Amino acid sequence: MKIVRFAHGGKEEYGVLYEDAVMSIEGSPFADIRETHQHYRLADLKLLAPCQPSKIVALGVNYHSHSDEMNHPPPDEPLIFIKPASAVIGTEESIVYPPSSMRVDYEGELGVVIKAVARQVSKEKARNYILGYTCVNDVTARDLQAKDKQWTRAKGFDTFCPLGPCIETELSPYDLALETRLNGAVKQQTRTSQLIFPVYELVSFISQVMTLLPGDVIATGTPGGIGPMQPGDTVEVNIEGIGTLRNYVVKPE
Repeated sequence: MKIVRFAHGGKEEYGVLYEDAVMSIEGSPFADIRETHQHYRLADLKLLAPCQPSKIVALGVNYHSHSDEMNHPPPDEPLIFIKPASAVIGTEESIVYPPSSMRVDYEGELGVVIKAVARQVSKEKARNYILGYTCVNDVTARDLQAKDKQWTRAKGFDTFCPLGPCIETELSPYDLALETRLNGAVKQQTRTSQLIFPVYELVSFISQVMTLLPGDVIATGTPGGIGPMQPGDTVEVNIEGIGTLRNYVVKPE
């Protein structure tokens, strides 16, 4: 099931995507999903970020290929950081290039959307707390990351966390093809089977540190092949079984 969040007629709703149509659901997808009789043509809707997280918990250096290109040894345990909810945008929206940075990079990633309050969850029970999976672009001001020696500013700008286009609920996260394209050229290509710390282990580890709330997103880390974007570029993150998250890089107004 592909869950979307959309705007129509001045209202925001959740729905289930069926090819070119969306059937609205009652309330949110974090309880029992009940479809209404109201349906829309996808072409008539604006897709929003598929959830509204209180936080995005992201992983640093969670593929060996990225570890190698960053000259960073693989961590002994998950290396986590937080992106603020204010960084979230949806598919087809614009990433704003901040004037304080000279290099802004794409980072295509698998996102895990949390379904229920998760605190001190075991790996064996982690799947019970997952609603589904989405595409994430962990946009990063690379020069500011190096300058600050910590990652909050570099990864926390408004528009620096595109999510979407949907949440796929019927998917195994363990061997999905992931591809990032810049202006149509493939820049990153991997399978999620190459993650150093897999999904259920991440949910368990993070839930020992902080309580995860419904709608929170875990960005599982990016593979090798990171690189810069410029205003005027189009960046796409495609994950097998989920779809394509597409965004446009623009100068600030």
